[in-house]
Amino acid sequence: MGLLSFRNRSSVSSSEKRTDRLLASFLRDFSIEVIPRTADKVDSFRDLLPTGTRVYIAHLDGTPIDDMVSTARRLSDEGFAVMPHFPARLIKNRGELAEWIARYQGDAGVSQGLLIGGGASAPVGEFGDTLQMLETGLFDGFEHLHIAGHPEGNRDIDPDGSDEMLMQALRWKQAFLDRTDARVAITTQFCFEAEPVIAWADRLAEEGIGLPIHIGLAGPAQLHTLIKYALACGVGPSLRVLQRRARDVTKLLVPYEPTELLMELAAHKQRHPDFGIERVHFFPLGGIHANAEWVAEHSGGADRPATLKHDRTEVTS
Repeated sequence: MGLLSFRNRSSVSSSEKRTDRLLASFLRDFSIEVIPRTADKVDSFRDLLPTGTRVYIAHLDGTPIDDMVSTARRLSDEGFAVMPHFPARLIKNRGELAEWIARYQGDAGVSQGLLIGGGASAPVGEFGDTLQMLETGLFDGFEHLHIAGHPEGNRDIDPDGSDEMLMQALRWKQAFLDRTDARVAITTQFCFEAEPVIAWADRLAEEGIGLPIHIGLAGPAQLHTLIKYALACGVGPSLRVLQRRARDVTKLLVPYEPTELLMELAAHKQRHPDFGIERVHFFPLGGIHANAEWVAEHSGGADRPATLKHDRTEVTS
């Protein structure tokens, strides 16, 4: 009986180790997002993130470009790969876009950008979508260009609930970006359920859209916080994961963590190596400190903060 018990414990321990390694591998070269006002509250990003981590800077409506450039310069000086958002519908014209790019490059050495439509319902100027920005040629010379993806659709673009316009836009963008020297990828809206993400990624492959996918996930956060952001950002059917959790009294006071979702995606990637998801991108909705600590705990030592002398390899996609 004692020997059987020992074997069972050994089997469980071995299984847990395999699971931990799988998750750590999937988290390698993760990225994370900040906004200037929350970045100002961080004493040192080197205490939170590994050197070379890609840090997106979200450009919300009303954020001065001075604040964006200042945050980009600080992150770059601390040793991080900076990827600011370029929201098409918030940029007045070609001249303003050229000015933003010049300031990012001149003041912060930026060579990466996430091109998005932007949150405004109507454009403030001449750009209605990201393709119009790309066609200016102003992003020539960028090393990395990412575009937005919506695994659960976007009713602002497809009001009928389909993904027809979204798919067409991705096909146009891939055709255009195939002619650039930049490394191109899709960075997605955050989701809470693996099944629709897997179906969407497989659909892209079937449609001939071969861009690598950086899947957006919410970091650890309280349930009410996640529901608030999910409703504001138009998260689709996977919102039901949060709704089911809200009905479970035992989980109401326990912060949500993305462990289960990540494990499902990691296991699928292991079974299907050609699966399009290549990186994880975190939206730290419960705070960047909590998110960074969670990643450090689950990365098997591979993604430790720079101050712990565990530097990262160069981001390649």
